[in-house]
Amino acid sequence: MRILHIVATPRGSESHSLRVSEAFLKGLAEQSGDVEVDVVDLYRHDLPAVAGDNLEAKYSLMVGRPIDRGHQESWQQIESLIEHFVSADAYLITAPMWNFGVPYALKYYIDCIVQPGYLFRYDETGQVVPMVTGKRMVCVTARGADYSPGSFLHPYDFQEPYLRAIFGFVGITDIRFIHAQPMDITPHQREAALGEALAQARELGGGFLVQPAGAAA
Repeated sequence: MRILHIVATPRGSESHSLRVSEAFLKGLAEQSGDVEVDVVDLYRHDLPAVAGDNLEAKYSLMVGRPIDRGHQESWQQIESLIEHFVSADAYLITAPMWNFGVPYALKYYIDCIVQPGYLFRYDETGQVVPMVTGKRMVCVTARGADYSPGSFLHPYDFQEPYLRAIFGFVGITDIRFIHAQPMDITPHQREAALGEALAQARELGGGFLVQPAGAAA
């Protein structure tokens, strides 16, 4: 199994979400040594532009026109990123909550790869046909406060709904979330929240290869 680990935190070893993701990967490695982890650090990765030639190429594809010859070389950078994404068997996203949503680097990456004809297409009736199916995803987040269901701040959680929506749109519907929250209230709450998230991550990693893709999230 090849897991694409998309790192959307700039804090490196100081990142709480990254610690939780590492616990998941450790649990996974203990279950099976036949796992390849491919890391894309979005703050150290030179992403192609979603503007200029590439934007013109995108709109050409959306209306069914071939890409202009002058845009092809630039568009190949987008295609390479997409091919790298779809070649993975499963996905791990490490992303803190920023302003109720995802960090800008992760949004930019998603804008690069979610392209018509590659991750989704439209059929003859105009319905969306997802093209990335039969795969699983784990999303690890760290939040300053508690955004769990029933909490005062839950309506402000645009992170989990967005990630479920955009990746579900392209066909990845088996998505598990591990939230480390709250992390910015008191040291006691932070340690308790981190400990709980680490335990969840180890447990999920330990059983990840056993559970088939498509199981309920």
